Amino acid sequence: MKYTLILENLNCAHCAGKIEQAIAETDGYEKVSFNFATKELRFESEKKHPAAEIQQICDSIEDGVSVKETASKEKKKLTTEHILLIIALVFGAAAVVFHLAVHNEAADIAVLVLSLAATVLAGWKVFIKGFKNLIKFRIEETVLMSIAVIAAFILGEYVEGAMVTLLFTVGELIEDFAVDASRRDIEKLSQIRPDTAIIIHHGHEEEVAAESVAVGEIIVIKPHARIPIDGVVVEGSSTVDNAALTGESIPVAVAVDDEVLSGGINGDSLLKIRTTKAFGESTAARILKMVEDAAAQKGKSEKLISRFAAVYTPIMVGLAVLIAVVPPLIGLGTFSKWIYNALVVLVASCPCAIVISVPLAYFSGIGAASRQGVLIKGGKYLEALATAKNFVFDKTGTLTTGKLRVAKTVSLSDYSEDEILSLAAAVEEYSSHPIARAICREANAADITLSNFSETAGKGTSAQYEGRTLCCGSYSGEVPSNAADCNVFLTLGGELIGAVKVADTVRDESAEVISHLKSLGAQNTVMLTGDSESAAKSVAAEVGVDSCRARLLPADKLSAVKSLDGGVCFVGDGINDAPVLTASDCGVAMGLGSEAAIEAADAVLSSGTLHALPKAVKTARRTMRTIRTNIIFALAVKAAVIVLACFGLAAIWMSVVADTGVCVLCVLYTARLLKIRK
Repeated sequence: MKYTLILENLNCAHCAGKIEQAIAETDGYEKVSFNFATKELRFESEKKHPAAEIQQICDSIEDGVSVKETASKEKKKLTTEHILLIIALVFGAAAVVFHLAVHNEAADIAVLVLSLAATVLAGWKVFIKGFKNLIKFRIEETVLMSIAVIAAFILGEYVEGAMVTLLFTVGELIEDFAVDASRRDIEKLSQIRPDTAIIIHHGHEEEVAAESVAVGEIIVIKPHARIPIDGVVVEGSSTVDNAALTGESIPVAVAVDDEVLSGGINGDSLLKIRTTKAFGESTAARILKMVEDAAAQKGKSEKLISRFAAVYTPIMVGLAVLIAVVPPLIGLGTFSKWIYNALVVLVASCPCAIVISVPLAYFSGIGAASRQGVLIKGGKYLEALATAKNFVFDKTGTLTTGKLRVAKTVSLSDYSEDEILSLAAAVEEYSSHPIARAICREANAADITLSNFSETAGKGTSAQYEGRTLCCGSYSGEVPSNAADCNVFLTLGGELIGAVKVADTVRDESAEVISHLKSLGAQNTVMLTGDSESAAKSVAAEVGVDSCRARLLPADKLSAVKSLDGGVCFVGDGINDAPVLTASDCGVAMGLGSEAAIEAADAVLSSGTLHALPKAVKTARRTMRTIRTNIIFALAVKAAVIVLACFGLAAIWMSVVADTGVCVLCVLYTARLLKIRK
């Protein structure tokens, strides 16, 4: 069975990684994945009630974590802990004043009392947690902070001990606030899926759970309400804002028989729709599932940081031991001095800033891309999109709309081009061939009378017109140069009188998107198609790709993609594109139509257009820059404080800044990703 549990009060990403690993190593749990951004723990297990065992595992690693089946909706209020911290800040400020302004025995006692009171009031929770972790032989920041503060008091540095405690506690509070703020922004994604729907029951409107609505049932969408389930309009006309789904800001007009997607916001008029999908299979639900599941596909940086933290912490503990022992043994100072410096190193070296900001950055980037109309299924695919050098496109339905149109009409006789097109439409009137239907859509043949219609597969249609045979289709004779690119020919009495070129319609945005990708540094843009050489070259020239290959089977497309050097992003829409989508570093499916393409793809252009692709590339690159910046910044600050500590030039308060302060700055910098505009 698949389970999803919420781990409340877990704001330490390092501890979260340990919990995830511990559960994964416990018998009976498979496919364990914890999403630090949403606090969701997902796993598969045959156990009936695993929450109790999960709670025990959490308690053994991190105190205060609460395992729940649903997320708490309560807003954080001013607690006793906050009030005690305010009082502690007042005592701490008073201690600093006495320490700086008054120098006598009474003042020294006052400084001790005020510092001790500030330390206990602000840090009691940290000290209790540190003591419990020490008993468990788990050396982490609360243990180190507790030892550092106690050492400061033993050494007579009362004010520093109090200030370090206050700085750490305030920093932790700000860090929790920053992480929670980022989480709230991410959780706003879930608002695109209403949990209720309005049905007509016995002539009255009734609000019910959306998941209980059956396929084919009529639901009412009131003005400015979100659509809960995909459906078709059966009554009313309005506009629908699909910005949350597709990233497109312009509302779409809808009327009877038009399809509407769940997650869209109705305009000013009431609509009634007949549902076409179940709640869990509707567009909004699928989008949310893709975004939520993205956490399981971790990027290389995220995996590297997890491995780094596991190795980095023991190395830093070893370094601290050397700093505490070696210098005093060779006569460079007292043990108390170098133990103090070692504590600075240990507190400064905590990897929380990196461990928290990296997964938050991935999820924030994925969330930002989803608002732009691109659903990316995981961090590793975000990385692949950011580093792709080759952008490969299918032709039909991707660079083109997949809809045939008349692109050119040529007269090779006394008939005008309009008359040639009308004659072609008249003789093709009863054919169901896609080319015939395209010609009939664009011509008026009402005034032309024909008889004896017939159709020959692979050749075309014919009929009698004014006593002569009118044929429309292929032609084996010599064709004039001005009609060489046409694919439909019209003969009357055996004489070639005109030709028509019917072609796929190039998307309005294709050329602009290709140009934009090149400006972003795409080294190679390629079009692959199963169509003819002439059709491929025509589209390639119009959209501006660097190269194209025609008459390809699915296996040929796969070979073509594998032959490219560097990262490959392939964009396609059909079932036949599924193998190539799977083989690419980042396979992108067009729209939410083809189930096979969506399942095989690593990302989905939910709008069904190419507009959002360059935006997604920029968002992916910005995400990776944010991750690199956070890692470099955190390591640089920590390294600076550690080097200073090795020379005896750093105080414990500096280590707190290098730990909690850097973590806060990294989280706030990461939160910028959530503000990326559509």
